[in-house]
Amino acid sequence: MNTPLSYENYPTGTVILSGIFSLTLYTLGFLIILKLGLVFSLFYLLYVFILEYRLIKYHCTKCYYWGKTCGFGKGRLSSWFFRKGNPSEFCTKKLTWKDMIPDMLVSLVPVIIGIILLILEFNIILLSALLLLILLTTMGNSFIRGSLTCKYCKQRELGCPADALFNE
Repeated sequence: MNTPLSYENYPTGTVILSGIFSLTLYTLGFLIILKLGLVFSLFYLLYVFILEYRLIKYHCTKCYYWGKTCGFGKGRLSSWFFRKGNPSEFCTKKLTWKDMIPDMLVSLVPVIIGIILLILEFNIILLSALLLLILLTTMGNSFIRGSLTCKYCKQRELGCPADALFNE
């Protein structure tokens, strides 16, 4: 079977796998922070929700995949809630590592909290959750983006600030 250079609409399996991946990261972060208390975990979920909202409202609306099935399913999701933006604006902003800090905090904050909690009181379940979070954030993210999604992205071919940043 020949794999296309890019997908017009991604296979359902890719979207499901990337969705499960994201939900697993968020759940692990929530559960690790839950050790501090429910209020802190709820603030974490609110933060994740704000990041996702920002993405589908301000970025996905300008992407080639708006109204289509992108590798994360967010192009279609964005079209359910927001009007199509101007696709020529998708690549107008140069993305820097500083711009990535809010996204990196989704994993970094639970990792830091988990390490501190482990120092205060060792717990094998917490250690397991922490190691899984680190594994998914590094190798899992690399696999999802490098092998399943970004590799076949039509927007990447047209121009993508994230691709430009990660492949400098």
